[in-house]
Amino acid sequence: MDYQNIIFEFVLIFAGAAFFATVFLYLKQPVILAYIAFGIAVGPLGMGLIDEPGHIEKLSHVGVILLLYLLGINLKPERLYHLFSKTAVVTLLTSVVFFAVTMAAAFSFGFGVLESVIIGASLMFSSTIISLKLIPTTTLHHRHTGEMMTSVLLMQDVIAIILIVLLSGGQGENVSMAITLLLIKLTVLIVVAFVLVRYVINNLFIRFDIIQEYGFLLALGWGMLGAGVAEIIGLSYEMGAFIAGVAFASSPVSLVIVENLKPLRDFFLILFFFSIGAQFDFLVTENVLLAGVVIAVLIIVIKPFIFKLGFRLIGEDKELSRELGVRLGQGSEFSLLVAYSALASGLIDMRASYLIQMVVIITFVLSTYWVVYCYRTPISGSEKNRMD
Repeated sequence: MDYQNIIFEFVLIFAGAAFFATVFLYLKQPVILAYIAFGIAVGPLGMGLIDEPGHIEKLSHVGVILLLYLLGINLKPERLYHLFSKTAVVTLLTSVVFFAVTMAAAFSFGFGVLESVIIGASLMFSSTIISLKLIPTTTLHHRHTGEMMTSVLLMQDVIAIILIVLLSGGQGENVSMAITLLLIKLTVLIVVAFVLVRYVINNLFIRFDIIQEYGFLLALGWGMLGAGVAEIIGLSYEMGAFIAGVAFASSPVSLVIVENLKPLRDFFLILFFFSIGAQFDFLVTENVLLAGVVIAVLIIVIKPFIFKLGFRLIGEDKELSRELGVRLGQGSEFSLLVAYSALASGLIDMRASYLIQMVVIITFVLSTYWVVYCYRTPISGSEKNRMD
């Protein structure tokens, strides 16, 4: 590994991202798009200053892990159970509709039945990163809007994980066994996490609470441990981090830890958005350009409307339902993971994989503009809609 090259890449990424972000803010554009645009500019199809961005993308997932960990810390278990019971119907019904619509669209553009099914399944999810990054922290952690979004996204993540497990080897006669084993692992991880926090982690915080550096390190280590164990037993880093966060929510210092970890989370999320732009290949998507644009626009139009109907179905008011629909109206980073799993298993070809990638990136961009210009966000270019 060329460590000098890695240092150069970090210098380039953060200095360049700061410059692009400054330009975008002067132009009153969403700052997230500055990171993606800079990735395109210096990636393989731009100036080629970073010709192999794959390792940046892998490293950037630490930001996603921290995002889910901090989200979990702000949700008490009893509140989470109430939210899940309320939004289960919305999540399942909307997922079925999104699956059917995108599957039919893919089939109409000449993809085979199996490929259309996988394209539909991968694009029925919403982005945890985009949705949570574009909602003010106070709204996310302490208000009904943030709680409803969180519960839907987490239930979608569970569905996505099950789908990835099946695509990666849980097919055929082992489908029911794979799902049962997954649920058992999830249950055991939850129980162990709560026991460890109650009898070990909390006691360590109480004993050494005057040493701030240790508190930061212990909280970070606990979140990474939960993520790592979950990945080892066949779940996902993100799910493990969230479980570790919910278990840690009962700690008396949990909210202090959240504030301390936010800068670290944002550091890695900048890498995540940069890697999206750097890895996007316009040349290889030429043969799916029309299909990608049409399906992306279809998702941007259909998802907010269907989500709005779903939330209205469970008794939410009209304005809140509309806002939730818009904030959840895009593709997901899990869509990319589903595509990678299906491609590795030989269930889809590169053309279908490129289509999914293209749709996700287009919906990221369109959805970001819609949210930033209509609702309160921490990154709005106007003071009117900027709120942290």
